Amino acid sequence: MQRRKFLKNAALAGAGVAATTLAAPAIAQRRITWRMATTWPRNFPGLGVGAQRLADRITAMSDGRLTVQVYSAGELVPALGVFDAVIEGSAEMSHGAAYYWQNKSRATNFFTGVPYGMTSRELAAWIRYMGGQEIWDEVYDQFGVKGFLSGDTGTQAGGWFRKELTGLADIRGINF
Repeated sequence: MQRRKFLKNAALAGAGVAATTLAAPAIAQRRITWRMATTWPRNFPGLGVGAQRLADRITAMSDGRLTVQVYSAGELVPALGVFDAVIEGSAEMSHGAAYYWQNKSRATNFFTGVPYGMTSRELAAWIRYMGGQEIWDEVYDQFGVKGFLSGDTGTQAGGWFRKELTGLADIRGINF
């Protein structure tokens, strides 16, 4: 009697394994395309081509199961609308500089190169190893999105100014 029960259970287990083995390739073959809206013009040196490189790498690493289609500034949404596009679901991901979203949270400035801020290596170390990613997650959680480092312009020393500086006389009286 125990032998029959064993054979019956073994047959059922074998059928279950076979069924999952047959179903797995069908699921694995499902192809998905995500839209990446960027703040950069198409083929913009550094940042624009970096966004395309990221998309190509994601597509290659997934063996084409996840294809990322890059939309340059203005193709899907205006350049500074890419963060909202992800929040609202009209794009699955975006590529831009976190300080562009400071109107949503002043904390976004800490996750990108800012005047007199961290160097590229310091920023990457803080994000990856010193709790920066956890803080970034906390800031972005309120919008339902996740931030990652993907490209870096480095420290932008000097400052941001309302008018172009063309000489020493232009910096007289300016507060940095």
